[in-house]
Amino acid sequence: MTDKNIPTHQLHPKRTGTLLKVSNLVTGLQSGAAIVDGLSFDIAAGETFALLGESGCGKSMTALSLMRLLPDGVSNRAGSVLLGETQLFGLPEREMCRVRGGQMAMIFQEPGLSLNPVMTAGEQIAEVLELHQGLSGAAAQQRCIELLDQVGIPDAARRVHEYPFQLSGGMKQRVMIAMALAGNPQLMVADEPTTALDVTIQAQVLQLLRDMQDKNGMAMLLITHDLGVVAETAHRVGVMYAGQIVEQASREDLFAQPLHPYTQKLFAALPHAGRREQPLTAIPGSVPPLGSIVQGCRFAPRCDRAWALCSEQTPEWTVVTAGQGVRCHLYCSAEERGLRTENPVLSLQSSVLSPKFSVLRPRSSVLLQVENLQVYFPIRKGILQRVAGQVKAVDGVSLEIPVGHTLALVGESGCGKTTLGKALLQLIPPTAGSVQFDGRELLGASRGQRASMQMVFQDPYASLNPKMRVAEILEEGMSALGMGGGSTARQTHIDTLLDKVGLARTAKWRYPHEFSGGQRQRIAIARALAVSPQLLICDEPTSALDVSVQAQILNLLKSLQQELNLSYLFITHNLAVVEYLAHEVCVMYLGRIVERGSAAEVLRSPAHPYTQALLSAVPRLDGMRREFIRLAGDLPSPANPPAGCHFAPRCSHVEAICRQHYPIAVKISETHTVHCHFPVKKGNSS
Repeated sequence: MTDKNIPTHQLHPKRTGTLLKVSNLVTGLQSGAAIVDGLSFDIAAGETFALLGESGCGKSMTALSLMRLLPDGVSNRAGSVLLGETQLFGLPEREMCRVRGGQMAMIFQEPGLSLNPVMTAGEQIAEVLELHQGLSGAAAQQRCIELLDQVGIPDAARRVHEYPFQLSGGMKQRVMIAMALAGNPQLMVADEPTTALDVTIQAQVLQLLRDMQDKNGMAMLLITHDLGVVAETAHRVGVMYAGQIVEQASREDLFAQPLHPYTQKLFAALPHAGRREQPLTAIPGSVPPLGSIVQGCRFAPRCDRAWALCSEQTPEWTVVTAGQGVRCHLYCSAEERGLRTENPVLSLQSSVLSPKFSVLRPRSSVLLQVENLQVYFPIRKGILQRVAGQVKAVDGVSLEIPVGHTLALVGESGCGKTTLGKALLQLIPPTAGSVQFDGRELLGASRGQRASMQMVFQDPYASLNPKMRVAEILEEGMSALGMGGGSTARQTHIDTLLDKVGLARTAKWRYPHEFSGGQRQRIAIARALAVSPQLLICDEPTSALDVSVQAQILNLLKSLQQELNLSYLFITHNLAVVEYLAHEVCVMYLGRIVERGSAAEVLRSPAHPYTQALLSAVPRLDGMRREFIRLAGDLPSPANPPAGCHFAPRCSHVEAICRQHYPIAVKISETHTVHCHFPVKKGNSS
């Protein structure tokens, strides 16, 4: 019987024969350390096989091995890769060039680095068409336009002549997909194709890949660390850890009953509304360095179910049920199979754990009050650089954050979220408006007021000085603001800060490059706390982190809020994190707040069409999802916003009044307001 809750694209296709067969693949450094160690899997025509795991597990290196695009110093040392009847590792490079792009193609993780900046989008697609389809001239030009239109780029006839810098992140990713599809490949290798994209663009890209798959029978190797993307897209899944596949199963079996402790911990680390008052299950430690574990289970140092055998003997591959296998000593005999734990996905929703975080405290006094804040950037033209217009990055934003509360600010890239955060700290000068902190006006105030408000930036590696030790980084803010007393007192304070963020005190003598991504983010949080702020502005602090590291950072932020009574402005596009962390939510579109309310009100009863579209695009682990609301076109330019409601050009419910007048705030409840002429009231269907 077909499960009506699971979209038809998720049902396992009929396996019509193996298209790709990877056997005992070993890829390593010239020094001898293996990056990919004994990988075996196969993919059938029309099937999506997902490689899932943390950063550093070898997923991307696996893709580069299959494409024979390995960097210098890395080589394929053993194993075989069959594409149809062709042994790829035995092909001369000239023949391999015909395979790449023709029989198999790759979508790289960062399109901005993969596209040639001095060639137009059309020229780059035309290269593929000429090499693999024999098209040139007007025929190639027409096919380029068709491909760009096929991948959902508006006004393709114009965009075909534009350079990568003229395209948004989502458009660049779609150009990469058009290039990959140009050769009509049998196999698509997609390496984190949606990591840097907004949730709406992510949904469009994934739907596009599924449509191409249904149309052409294309197989896909999907590399990701996002369990939601896997749940929506994959037919079978291989869970990868430290260069090995530790579990392999159909998507349905893996999500119904993950077997390996590592897989179980990945599920348990996901933020979930049902666990708002409980800590997430973070995975201690990190992926082991290459070659550091030569015998035993590679996950044993991080596993709370490990025993002596796990460190002494490498677990063999065990087939537990038809189509599901695992590399774990817990399943090496029929008797031990009964040791598996209950389904962690279900336990997230139904288990009753001792709460660590206190229940939401009642709304207290307002700490930050923002009224009609504007940030305009002048557009200058001509030799005299006269002002010819304004980029309205933030256009009349008002919000408030009570003491000890978290306000989440969500919206697509380019809507002004980060600009607003920086304007509150006066890192960018506001054009107009009022920012009151604890009753004091900040605009025009001295820099000393900044001690009460600090920012945690999106990329901790870019925001930490690589030439300074951690102790110097943490002391810099105290010195600049004349806080913390003498050197000895500051060092004592630094030790206390490192304790608070879960780092060893000896870490203060190390440099940023010696830490993992999650540890660097902890250092960034410690730096913000060094001057004893009352409000932290967190700008996408978990967007580049694995789900396991994300859980550690979210636990840290929650515990610090409880201990220090901190307030947070949390800027993000991850709605699962919002649901877990935030008390209130503001939805931002083109420089303005279009909906605000409690997290439960906004996320469960959205009233604005834009909020509804955002929520419809969020992938879910249970296979159930609302019908995806596809937004027409792209985010308009803040230099030339549409008349009337800014969302009108992309709204499916638009009326004449929407194009003429910007909607005033409509009260849905005492705490829930929306700027829409035709809001969806509670109790109505969306």
